[in-house]
Amino acid sequence: MPGWLQGLAQVFPVYWLGLGMRSALLPGDAAAVEIGDSWRHLETAGVLTAWAVAGLLAAPFLLRRMARRESGSSVAERREKALQRLR
Repeated sequence: MPGWLQGLAQVFPVYWLGLGMRSALLPGDAAAVEIGDSWRHLETAGVLTAWAVAGLLAAPFLLRRMARRESGSSVAERREKALQRLR
């Protein structure tokens, strides 16, 4: 991948999850093919922690916003449909 695309990929948590899984499952010599020739354990933990904190801070706001947009009758209707499928 071009360097700019590698940099863009490192913004998202999927990259860091993959890096963490590779570091756990592959032998230490495989780090030579990674960016910086290292598993970057502290960076991985830091980035994933930052994403988790951001998600936990954003969740209440987003869930309240979604709940405001939905009327009680539509929620009750979906609940009834779900209950009918279970019967």
